[in-house]
Amino acid sequence: MMPLFITGFIQIRLLDILDVLLVAILFYQLYILIRGTGAMNIFLGILSIFVIWWLVRIFEMELLTAILGQFISVGVLALIIVFQPEIRKFLLVIGKRSIINKGSRDLFKGLWASEQDNNLNIPPIVNAMEAFSEQKTGALIVITRENELESFLETGQRMDAQISEQLLGSIFFNNSPLHDGAVIITNNRIKAARCVLPVSEIKRFPASLGLRHRAALGVTEQSDAISLVVSEQTGKISWCMAGEIRRNLKPLQLKELLAKELMSDKDADKEPKQKWPIFAIFRKRKKSNDTTG
Repeated sequence: MMPLFITGFIQIRLLDILDVLLVAILFYQLYILIRGTGAMNIFLGILSIFVIWWLVRIFEMELLTAILGQFISVGVLALIIVFQPEIRKFLLVIGKRSIINKGSRDLFKGLWASEQDNNLNIPPIVNAMEAFSEQKTGALIVITRENELESFLETGQRMDAQISEQLLGSIFFNNSPLHDGAVIITNNRIKAARCVLPVSEIKRFPASLGLRHRAALGVTEQSDAISLVVSEQTGKISWCMAGEIRRNLKPLQLKELLAKELMSDKDADKEPKQKWPIFAIFRKRKKSNDTTG
């Protein structure tokens, strides 16, 4: 490729500028992931060791160069071990936004005409959260999307129940054995209760919020799930998504957010579409034959 322009002995191509730009974007995204966490201090410590190693090499300090060189030689492995949660989160973000992932989802949606992602029964969830807020009952509900959180389902009590305000109220009733933990909802079904979630380690977390809110935020840092929380002390409703928290929501605001993010505000009594539309055609023909016969 022809150089874009020449400065002295340096030839700068268009690809060089693109290369620098992509590296800058990559480092910025990594900074966003580790900002405000303990991993930031670890990263700065590793960077400091690398700078010291570079300096002792320049001054030909052989002993320190040998010692620090051994540390640098296993640096990639150390980074993978130390930054395992951040790397996992980074890969989840990349996979969620990748063209391949979007293309495969569109393909399977065409073959399997299911509306599992779009048919969440929102009204009973909102009504239950409103009741919890009025009664100051602590509650934590996780709504999954692409990632179904199988590893977290194993930590709780498995179930496969229809979403209802009464069932959620029974689960989070103070004397219920299932109230201490999270309820996980997948494909419009309550899949498990009393689930244990990872706790967020972010430092800029509000001091007035407790472990329930940290767990709600933590699961959204490691997945694409949405968490809904009711504070046991204040009764205020909070919303967590993509490692961010929104506090003091009204029931109407919560309903609008759920409808916006999950693209569904269907009524509870509305019948979902059949998974295989061609079967519905056959059933209609059969009914018509039965009526005519």
